[in-house]
Amino acid sequence: MTSSGAFAVGVTVVTVDAEPSPWALVDPDPEPQFEGLGAWLPRRRTSAESAALLQQISAAEAQLAALKLELALDIAADRPASEDPRAGRAGQSGVGPHGTSEFVLDELALILNTSRTAAVTLLDQAWTMASRLPATWHELATGRLDWPRARGIAAELGRPADGTDPSAVAAVEAAVLPVATELSVRQLRELVRRELVARDAAAVDRRRKEARDAADVKVRPVGNGMSELSMLMPHPEALACRQTLDAHAHAAREAGDRRPIGMLRVGAGIDLLLRPWEQQPSVTAHLTVIAPLPALSAGAFLDGGAPLPAAFRPAGDPAPVGEVDGEAITAAHLRELLEQLDALCPGGLQAPTGGTLDLAITDSSGRLLAVTGRPELERLVARGCPDHPATTCGCPVLTVPPEVDRYRPSVAQRRFLTTRDRTCRHPGCGVRAGWADLDHVTAHADGGATDCANLCCLCRRHHRLKTHADSWSHTLGDDGVLTVITPSGVTRISRPPGWRVLTEPPAPPPAPPPPSEDPPPF
Repeated sequence: MTSSGAFAVGVTVVTVDAEPSPWALVDPDPEPQFEGLGAWLPRRRTSAESAALLQQISAAEAQLAALKLELALDIAADRPASEDPRAGRAGQSGVGPHGTSEFVLDELALILNTSRTAAVTLLDQAWTMASRLPATWHELATGRLDWPRARGIAAELGRPADGTDPSAVAAVEAAVLPVATELSVRQLRELVRRELVARDAAAVDRRRKEARDAADVKVRPVGNGMSELSMLMPHPEALACRQTLDAHAHAAREAGDRRPIGMLRVGAGIDLLLRPWEQQPSVTAHLTVIAPLPALSAGAFLDGGAPLPAAFRPAGDPAPVGEVDGEAITAAHLRELLEQLDALCPGGLQAPTGGTLDLAITDSSGRLLAVTGRPELERLVARGCPDHPATTCGCPVLTVPPEVDRYRPSVAQRRFLTTRDRTCRHPGCGVRAGWADLDHVTAHADGGATDCANLCCLCRRHHRLKTHADSWSHTLGDDGVLTVITPSGVTRISRPPGWRVLTEPPAPPPAPPPPSEDPPPF
């Protein structure tokens, strides 16, 4: 915090000495309560003063962004490709970006607690600024160019300018920087593209090829049981698809369907994609139903199976929920789903033809207790407890699969672990468990057991990182929490999806001390 005129905001990086200066202010409060930076400013501010502060904050954010890029390059420089396994050795693979270790991006992702994709973007931006756009980086570091505009210039002159003569890139930078702050980010990026095409016509063809190669179909959950299906494709085909869906939707409307037109478009798309074709294999469904034990027993004490009211649940214990293939639904949704499936499927909920049905049971914290199928569940119910067949007892009849005396996990272990983990367990990774390896956290060669307490799902990249990258640490706790420590000392944890930490309500504040009977000494 610096002062200039009335007040101002600045960013300063200083070295902190272990011994405080005798001039340092000592806070009289032994437990100071931080109220935010706004508490440091005058309570009454004019709009002009607030506007000036906002501009100073924007400049400070630009300076911090430049520093962040510099520090990312420092980390990358300390992780050269020479640290990776060499050709011919176990674990050898390709070189990372710009001659760095292939694992540096995973380390950056954990340091910043972000995705690997974001780490890739950050390092690309840093490398582009340092190697191609020194003037842009200087303007950013001084706070004269804000980060969104600098980032836009780097995006257009990064990978899209690969193969372009450096002098042409420098000319584009020199042409756009003087007017950068006068344009919106979109207008600035359009100007950069025009200037680049004017100096390198081949860039247009490269962009079109990259765009065609990036075509894909993706699903993004948006909550409330809904997901967004997006298709990246050439513009003419996209317009044709929309027009086709629109025509089907309006035909349904004219036939008397009064649902919203958007729902009709979605219904038309689903029908067109999922209707059966002749000579094509049928779709195989693999369904996993995850049900918390409280939703099946203690929580379902009311008529109709209603959950335990909030007033009677322990503090910090939310209403029990179930999940269907990773998407959270309430216990009421789960019961409704089971009722509907039982009504649709004679004989109750069964595995679909050619597919599988897994029933997973968890405790109140979300910890997975057991996974079973419908036939196995029916056999266990019919058999009961083998030790007390004539009585009702508390003996477990379904539990975690046992340890096996070999390297390869059993089928039951794989089913249990893929249900428990659902994705790669490396912090921040979302690769589905079906594409992941079952890894011994303590290596089997080092005495690690082939047991669910020593196994977790890791995608092939992070399996290789754990096995071959130097100075990384992985520890799996008894509670299933995976702790990962990077070579730079940053620690991140990964909990199995669905698990939650039950917290106790805060304790009431202590009673104030009784008033003293002695009068104050003044």
